[in-house]
Order: sequence, then structure tokens, then C-alpha cells
Amino acid sequence: MSAAKKAVSAEEVAKHNSRESCWIIVHGKVYDVTEFLDDHPGGSKIILKYAGKDATEEYDPIHPPDAITTNLPPGKHLGPVDPNSVKQVIKEVTVEQKQREERARNKPPLDECLNLHDFEAIARVTLPDKAWAYYSSAADDEITHRDNRAAYQRIWFRPRVLRDVTHVDWSTAILGYKTSMPVYITATALGKLGHPDGELNLTRAAGKHNVIQMIPTLASCSFDEIVDAAVPGQVQFMQLYVNKDRDKTKRIVQHAEKRGVKALFITVDAPQLGRREKDMRMKFEDAGAAVQKGSEEKVDRNQGAARAISSFIDPGLSWSDIPWFKSITKMPLILKGVQCWEDTVMAVEAGCDGVVLSNHGGRQLDTTRSGIEVLVEVVEELRKRGMFPNPRFQIFVDGGVRRATDVLKAIALGATAVGVGRPFIYAFSAYGQAGVEKALQILHDEFQMNMRLLGARNLAEIVPAMVDVGSVGMHVTTVPRDRLYRGNYEGMRLAELRGEIKAKL
Repeated sequence: MSAAKKAVSAEEVAKHNSRESCWIIVHGKVYDVTEFLDDHPGGSKIILKYAGKDATEEYDPIHPPDAITTNLPPGKHLGPVDPNSVKQVIKEVTVEQKQREERARNKPPLDECLNLHDFEAIARVTLPDKAWAYYSSAADDEITHRDNRAAYQRIWFRPRVLRDVTHVDWSTAILGYKTSMPVYITATALGKLGHPDGELNLTRAAGKHNVIQMIPTLASCSFDEIVDAAVPGQVQFMQLYVNKDRDKTKRIVQHAEKRGVKALFITVDAPQLGRREKDMRMKFEDAGAAVQKGSEEKVDRNQGAARAISSFIDPGLSWSDIPWFKSITKMPLILKGVQCWEDTVMAVEAGCDGVVLSNHGGRQLDTTRSGIEVLVEVVEELRKRGMFPNPRFQIFVDGGVRRATDVLKAIALGATAVGVGRPFIYAFSAYGQAGVEKALQILHDEFQMNMRLLGARNLAEIVPAMVDVGSVGMHVTTVPRDRLYRGNYEGMRLAELRGEIKAKL
């Protein structure tokens, strides 16, 4: 057993504040990250900003707790910081922070949240600006992001009447695993930006409501923390960004399978993360640390939280990698981010177990079509080829879902289930685990009511004849304005003047 390491004084840490010798403090421990600077997925700039300082506050929301201990060799773990040498820093509370805290204290009781839009409305005014920018941002002009929602309004119901709907059942099976509703909690990153417990809020609520959670690669909590928080028998899937280092990818996948994860959703729409300008603008407010100003490396403020954590993703991922994935795991393989029928056919032919028709919540290529619109053409083309229905190949949709009626439209058109992401983030950001549970209960209540109104006793009775999709592909058609969604949507900003000049204008 190695001897306990001697405590390091804060004064000593402060001396190592350059690219040549860079030490940081995280959770009371001192680490030498000098040799790791250029390997950090988010680049060296953000680390250098905290060179010689305590980086815990910046580290926590965007890293699993074991990230630093896993990636740094033991010799770079220098020991605990001497608590007696650490000066108490009185953090200045800005006017904006005080206003946000006041709004948080005055948020409505949970019972007053009647729909999923309500959680977004509360999160918008109570989240820190950086968190709201990351969660709400989308690619470029955010046209796809907005159309993801609008597409559901272009589909109209054709309900049936005089059917006995005393008892209705909206439970189903996803990839053979029973669930209480045709909704799964899809992967969303950086949960601790919104709440200290991060993704654990989702895990605990999903376990109580028998809903499947997809664990994200870029979670703030560690993978094992999330799995350990599940109740016995709780089903979890995993979303995977494929690492350029295939050995790392193999270890992640096989560890997930060993821990009991039931399916692997491989993200295929992100060879590079999209340009999310709301998120990126947050970086213009930070001029960087003094240590960076003398270096050759410019302070790049053109990336938000998303790009800062994603440089490991392999842009070389291709169809030729599918056999390799099948060789390293027995988990079902689902391609997440398919956006046309041609690639869906190729997924069937490649032996995949399903696809998620998704544009990444509008966060990748702008002016791509919504998943629900793509679903219509996918099912039509698969039917022509005798590939649908297929019990060995399931189709999922995500993006823009805010109501159980949205889910039922997708089910009618051939989807097995629908992924919901942002609404659950907003729910726990505003109210913690209780918010997620309330959101799930709202969906349960909406399923019961809307299945009765549609004249369907179970999901098998939600059939294509119950929807009119004649306008789904008409992007200029007039539909009633969705005031709840529009009320929450925050328009994009242009570059602005600063300081006194701005004030005078």
C-alpha cells in the first residue's frame, strides 16, 4: 500500500500557473495537468484559465467526477491541498445572479405546472445564462429546431367514435423491454449545468415510472453513478459518441454491456458538432486568463460548452464500422440520427436493430427535416421493399415532442416509441427529481385522455388512418400558432456593442 501523499499548500499550487507547469485543484486534490493540456478534449485554454487555482466550480458541471482521476496517471495526482493554506474567496454575486435567485425563490409550486412547456418557462428564467444557452441552443438560424415543433402541428387527427374506451393501455415494449409508455428519456449532455444531481434526477424518476433512460456519453455524472442509481430491473440504454481511439470505444461499450445496459444507440449525425451560436456567444463574455495572453495560442471564444467537450468524436465513422461494433457486443445496435429513407434501408441491410430518425434536436445541420416528417417517407419506402413491419427492426423518432398527442402521431405513422430530451432537462433544472416525475405523470394523464378521444384502447389501435399527413412536408403551410412553444422560444442575438457606447444607444 502506497503511503499517503503530503498535503500541498495553496501557495505552492499558485506558482504552477503556466503552460510549462500547470497545476489545478479539483475537489481538494492537486493535479499536475501540464502534459495533459494538449490532450484535453476541450482544448488547453479552459485549463490554463485555472492554472494554479481551484477549478472545481468549472469542472463539475461538464465532467463526470472520475474524469480527472481516470485520465491522469497516478504520478500526476500530487495529493490533497492543505486546507489551512487556502484563502477564503468571497465570491461576488452579480445583480443578474441576485435577480435569478429571487426568481427561483418565487417559482410556482409544482402542481401549477400543467404541461411540459411550463417547465421550460420556469427553467428559462431560473437557469444560469450559460446553462440556458447550452440547453436551448440549436444550429445556425435554428430553423430546424423550430420546425421540429411545427411539424407536429402539420399532422391532423382523424379520431374514431363510439368505441368502448373505459380501459385504455399505453404501455408497450421497446426492443423487447416493457415500459409504461411509448416514450424514453433520450440522451442529453451536461445535466449538472441545470441541477447538482444532474442525470441522476432522470435515472431515479425513470425507475419510479418504469420508463427507459438512455445514458449519454457526455453526462455530467459518471456512467457507473447513473447505473448504480437505477432500481433493480430498471432498463437503461446507452448513447455513444464514437471515439477516434477505437480501443477506448471498445472499453466503453463492453463495460456498458457488463453493467447491464440493454441497447447501444450510436450517434451517426455528428462527425462534427454543429454551430450553436447562443451557446457560443456565452464565451465572448470571458476574456480568458492572464496566463493565456502571453501564449501563442489565441483565446478562442468561438466555442460554447458543446464544442469544448466533443473534440474526441471520430469524423471517420462509416458503414464499414458496423461489423466491428457487432463483433464487440451482443447489445442491439441502433443508429441515432438517420435523416432519410435511403440510410434507413442501408441500416436494415447492415443488420442493425433499428434507427432513430433525428436531427439532434436541431443542433447539427440546419434546415434538415424533422424526424416525424422523415418517418412518413421511411415507412413508405420500407413497405415497398418488404422491410416494414419488421419485428427485428424498430423505428424511433425524437425532436420537438411536447405532448402525448405528438407521440401518438408518431406511433400511428409506424414508430415504436419517441425520445424526449429537453423537456425533462428543464423539469429537473427547475424542480429536481420531482419535476421529472411530474412531467412523466403529465404525459401519463395526456395519454389516457387522448387515447380515449382518439377511440383507441391500446397502441395497436393507433393506426395510420387516424392521422392526416397531407401537409407534413409543406413547410410554408399555415397552421395555428403554438403560443406556448413560441412564448418560451428565445430569438437569436446579433453581435452587440459593449460598455458605455452600448448604454448611450
